[in-house]
Amino acid sequence: MTTVTSPLAGQAIGLAAVPDPVFSGAMVGPGTAIDPERGPSEAVSPVSGIVVSLHPHAFVVVDDQGHGVLTHLGIDTVQLNGEGFELLVAKGDSVERGQAVVRWDPSAVEAAGKSPICPVVALEATPDSLSEVREAGDVKVGDSLFGWQ
Repeated sequence: MTTVTSPLAGQAIGLAAVPDPVFSGAMVGPGTAIDPERGPSEAVSPVSGIVVSLHPHAFVVVDDQGHGVLTHLGIDTVQLNGEGFELLVAKGDSVERGQAVVRWDPSAVEAAGKSPICPVVALEATPDSLSEVREAGDVKVGDSLFGWQ
């Protein structure tokens, strides 16, 4: 089983509360979402593995079991063209759980008119393959968000 941990500090809100139908409808995959603390911060890897996709606003890390975890920093943030995001690793890098991947500021995302809410999604998973999905309450960086069989 893979434990997926929080890449950010904030409030767990669950995917259904994400203001985007693709995420809230779990079309990308099951998981949860974090309403991040405001102010400059670093989004860290939720699992140890290889960075297989890396954009300023989103990244995917695949663990040694082949589980791909998407961390999406805000909603519609692709429209910011990378402004306000700083990549701290490269595509293809091996990362450890908790290693900083992107530096960003949820307050700046909000000021640009976008939602800073961050889906954390188990790609190509089924809802019944996840357990103990965190959908409410305070989360710190590294707290468990869900288990993945």
